[in-house]
Amino acid sequence: MAPVLLSIETSTQVCSVAIHKGNSLLAEFSVSEEKSHSKLLTHFIDTIVKDCGLKLEDMDAFAVSKGPGSFTGLRIGVSAAKGLCFALDKPLISVNTLEAMAQSVNANNTDKHYVCPMLDARRMEVYCALFDADMNYIEQTEALIIDENSFREVLEKRKIFFCGNGMQKCRDLLKKYPNSLFVDDIYPSAADIGSIAFAKFLKNEFEDLAYFEPFYLKDFYTKVG
Repeated sequence: MAPVLLSIETSTQVCSVAIHKGNSLLAEFSVSEEKSHSKLLTHFIDTIVKDCGLKLEDMDAFAVSKGPGSFTGLRIGVSAAKGLCFALDKPLISVNTLEAMAQSVNANNTDKHYVCPMLDARRMEVYCALFDADMNYIEQTEALIIDENSFREVLEKRKIFFCGNGMQKCRDLLKKYPNSLFVDDIYPSAADIGSIAFAKFLKNEFEDLAYFEPFYLKDFYTKVG
């Protein structure tokens, strides 16, 4: 039988929960509301499980967005996922937030352009990574201060889809390059987390519950690019 996975996404203002059976999405609850995670997450989990005619014990694993993203949001999501795994003796799967966003864009990336998801950090800083159309990392996850030269070498050769809430504040700097393309309304979602988590489940890529922590990408990783 196909595994049943419950996925949690709380890395931004979006609070999202999804259930997959294998690679098929059964249901997703999602709302974009600041500081809503602590009051909505448990309710979403209870409701989606019941609506799917399941129990928490029926889950084969729990998946969570590990970051980067909001410190508070990540703590809430990871704590909830770890608590469920401990209580039910189930494995934990973590997924990079930016990877999930890139997958959302790549679902319609027929021209095989690069994808750069961006999450707002502060001022002109974003959390970002660069992927190809096959979800390979071209540039690893980093905290980047965007200026007029950011991504110049790549954009001189290839088109890049920029997306995410960090894209908006960088748009004026990046749009001078003809190869800059912008995709609106791309947010981290539990549906994308669960899709990636299913592939990880098949490969037994589980986290160590005792030691797993969110991927905060703290300030000392910051560089100017």
